[in-house]
Order: sequence, then structure tokens, then C-alpha cells
Amino acid sequence: MPVESSDLRVKFEKAAQAPPGDRYVLRLYVTGMTTRSARAVKNLRAICDEYLAGRYDLEVIDIYQQPLLAKGEQIIAAPTLIKKLPLPVRRIIGDMSNRERVLLGLHLVRSDDRGE
Repeated sequence: MPVESSDLRVKFEKAAQAPPGDRYVLRLYVTGMTTRSARAVKNLRAICDEYLAGRYDLEVIDIYQQPLLAKGEQIIAAPTLIKKLPLPVRRIIGDMSNRERVLLGLHLVRSDDRGE
């Protein structure tokens, strides 16, 4: 089901007005419902439910169904997660199974929190 760009803009603007650190806006680009895509969705939802419960908007975009969105974001590999908010924008590529890397990429833990 295609997502209207005006709907995305409204969601993004609404999230941008939320207090800093309050709301995460995430886009996960996948290629159909392959095993790797399904694993990425499952892993990311588990992380978000644990660390961002009630504070995130996750949009899963199938690049086969919405190639223009993927082109606009310059997606070169899938699955790719883009953290739009809070800034800075971050990209994480893979099936999100490396939990520590995803948490670092989303700035939910700092590298010094890992004991380094």
C-alpha cells in the first residue's frame, strides 16, 4: 500500500515538534518479505519495544513496491534503517541482528556505556 508523501511530511513535522529525545522517526527499507527482511523487521521492533516503548514511529517500506522513496533516500542495500529523528540522521544496514550496533546507531547507548 503506497504511502502519500504529504502523509509522511505531516508525520515528520509532527514528530519534529515533539520535545528533543521524545520521539524517534524510523524508516526501514526492505526488499519484499524475504527471510532477511522479516528478520530485520522483527529484530528492530523488539529493540524499539524494549528501548523506545511508545516513543517511536516505524515505517517499513518495501523498495519493490515504492521504488521512488528508495531512490529519494539513495538506498543502495537492503535492509537499511534510517533514523530521521532525533537528529543526526543515521543509517544502519543489515538485518538488525547485531543489537549493540543498532543501539549505538540509534544513540540509545553510548560507546562508553559498553565498558570501553
